Amino acid sequence: SAAIAASGAEKMVKGFGPLLPGFMQVPFGDIDSVRASVSESSAAIIVEPVQGEGGIVPLPDASLKALRQLCDDAGVLLILDEVQCGMGRTGRLFAHERAGIAPDIMMVAKGIGGGFPLGAVLATEDAASGMTVGTHGSTYGGSPLAMAIGNAVMKTVADKTFLAEVNRKAGLLRQKLEGLVSEHSDVFEGVRGEGLMLGIKCKMPNADVVKAGFDEGIITVPAGDNVVRLLPALTISDEEIAEAMTRMDKAATAAKAA
Repeated sequence: SAAIAASGAEKMVKGFGPLLPGFMQVPFGDIDSVRASVSESSAAIIVEPVQGEGGIVPLPDASLKALRQLCDDAGVLLILDEVQCGMGRTGRLFAHERAGIAPDIMMVAKGIGGGFPLGAVLATEDAASGMTVGTHGSTYGGSPLAMAIGNAVMKTVADKTFLAEVNRKAGLLRQKLEGLVSEHSDVFEGVRGEGLMLGIKCKMPNADVVKAGFDEGIITVPAGDNVVRLLPALTISDEEIAEAMTRMDKAATAAKAA
């Protein structure tokens, strides 16, 4: 599919092919490489404001602004993938808002359905003018039930009070994670991410930490750069954060002893 070809990631590409041509990958955040790669034949630049699979790596505000300017100057579209980092996950409705820019096209899914299968492709009027009927559709993008759920989720997540609470809990969780890193400095290297989209960089194989966490009743996901992804529900309580950190502490101890 186009998504697999666009990613270029070996673990996603393996077993699929032939891939659609026309995609070029450059190092994440390397604006000079992006600029050097754009030509008259370029159609768009696609990027995640916060890398998920890549290891919970936020793209700096300056880089997002530079990409927006580059797209404007070159006459190409800026496409943002906010499937993981959108819908309040970073403490803002959409992660790109922190840079004060807007995309031409944006993909959202997962969080927009609150657990129900739902995805959407959002576009400006100018970007959409080049689309024919069905171009922006998906196999799980528009049932009446999904739309009702999506509207309910949007009403909740877009509320400033809700987002303020997400940011408060994100600060609490990050503080406790940094304490966990200090306590287990032989297991963890540091905390990264934004809002409730956080990752812990590991010194030992992240798969070992994920397994130890699972044994303690904590579900985490390995990501690139030897990072363990932490993506709690945006409605997580302070008590649940405290319990999760107790279990992560036990998991870190167990991982060292394994």
